[in-house]
Amino acid sequence: MAKQKNRSTKAPATSSPYEEARDELFQHIMRCGVVGSAEEHQAEWFTETMQYMKDRYPELSAEQVEELRKLGERFAQPPKKRDDTAAA
Repeated sequence: MAKQKNRSTKAPATSSPYEEARDELFQHIMRCGVVGSAEEHQAEWFTETMQYMKDRYPELSAEQVEELRKLGERFAQPPKKRDDTAAA
């Protein structure tokens, strides 16, 4: 007889509103070309986008919205260049 696969009946994990908002923010950053834009444009973009996120996710606290902005601003920074001249 063929062996049957053990199939788990676990429901997929659900994301919290904060996690959903974070993921959505990161997607917006990538799609809107925020990375590499001028600082004043980024500041304006984040101000407008965070207002949108507050409206879209009213269950988030003010602290969570502020944390999302900080994460987004870090995410929007261009990658740091490695210094390959450092001695090992």
